[in-house]
Amino acid sequence: MYDNDTIVAIATASGVGAISIIRLSGQDALIIASRITHKENFSPRLATLTKLYNAKNELIDESLVIYFKNPYSFTGEDIVEFQCHGGIALTNMILQATLDFGARLAMPGEFSKRAYLNGKIDLSQAEAISKLIESKSEDGVKLLARQLKGELKEFVEEIRSDLLFILAYVEVSIDYAEEDLPADILDQINTKLNSIEQKLLTTLEASRRREGMIDGFKIAIVGKPNVGKSSLLNKLLNFDRAIVSNIAGTTRDTIEENIKVGTHIIKIVDTAGIREASDEIEKIGIEKSKQTIDEADIVIALFDNSKEYDSEDAKINELLKNSTKEKIIILNKCDLESKFDREKLDKIDIEMTISKSLETSSLKDLMEKLQTILDQNSTLCDGMTLISKHQVLSVEKTLSNITISKDIIVGGQLEFFAHHVTEALESISLITRPYENDQMLDVMFGEFCLGK
Repeated sequence: MYDNDTIVAIATASGVGAISIIRLSGQDALIIASRITHKENFSPRLATLTKLYNAKNELIDESLVIYFKNPYSFTGEDIVEFQCHGGIALTNMILQATLDFGARLAMPGEFSKRAYLNGKIDLSQAEAISKLIESKSEDGVKLLARQLKGELKEFVEEIRSDLLFILAYVEVSIDYAEEDLPADILDQINTKLNSIEQKLLTTLEASRRREGMIDGFKIAIVGKPNVGKSSLLNKLLNFDRAIVSNIAGTTRDTIEENIKVGTHIIKIVDTAGIREASDEIEKIGIEKSKQTIDEADIVIALFDNSKEYDSEDAKINELLKNSTKEKIIILNKCDLESKFDREKLDKIDIEMTISKSLETSSLKDLMEKLQTILDQNSTLCDGMTLISKHQVLSVEKTLSNITISKDIIVGGQLEFFAHHVTEALESISLITRPYENDQMLDVMFGEFCLGK
């Protein structure tokens, strides 16, 4: 559990704005609010316009005060919010007044932690709150809103329920063999295991495909030196972010910037030119470029129309063919005499000349193609989506134990089977709320009517 302190924090972003919100939560929230406002009574969920005073009884502001009575609040405790004018100094003065009257500063995430401990949210909803603030796309916000509503919680509870049923049967078979059990129970177990396995596989696949919806899609621009990567980045950003030079190896490290494409905020990365390098620093940059390709959701590859296809092009082409990522192939410098062997590439999506006078239509084609790919990867469907590495690891461990248990049950090794089912149950439960053994006992003694 946690202490009974009344905690306080500024709930709005730092800086000057129209309003700021200071939030109190805890058993003394209403008492502290009364001392600051000189008012005795507040009607729950009713905004009250009132003057605010500091510990020296000096007037500091007139603001709205809203009282949320426990347990009908976010944390399940008494909460009071001060919605004051948005000055930095003023906000800090009100915060200080709450501290002077007995509150303490909240630790990071402490409001959500108290909401979890008081049963107002589970771990999946807590993670959704955090990710919702950081979401980089509109579709990501919609997905997180569904999880905040409890969609993932229902998904996990359904799997937990099936696993509890299976585990209860196994424990009954081991410890209460004299009791009458349903004859078709083994078929039911196999059916449930197969169903769980398929749900988890589908969920993992969908989650990996939509990962960029939450953290932001990553796009890597690759190519050999002097092919036009930095020029393309500058054109996409509409300002000179990267140094452009005719000297090979000018870009020695990855350069990252965010841009908006449709409803998506994406991270676009200009990489060092990929070639055989003797310079140690350039070698490091090239290795980082290869790593960026592995981490990217989409790869934009540039080739030089004015030069013959060479070993450096071949190296990049090989990287592309070995990658399962979405790819956009651009043939650059198409205003110059063509010397490039187009047959070496599987496809050419866009032909352009990247310069200060880059054709609007070429850039538009690239942006539209990017948006199409991003929209396809962001399509919301009925499948569940995991939003963090913690959730993915929990599902992967659950799936592994389910797969192992399917093989074990065939041989009738019930003790080992029960162990792996318990492991699966504990792993999937980490997404929402840790598994407790009493839950299995409830199913065992309820489902099978033991001890009559």
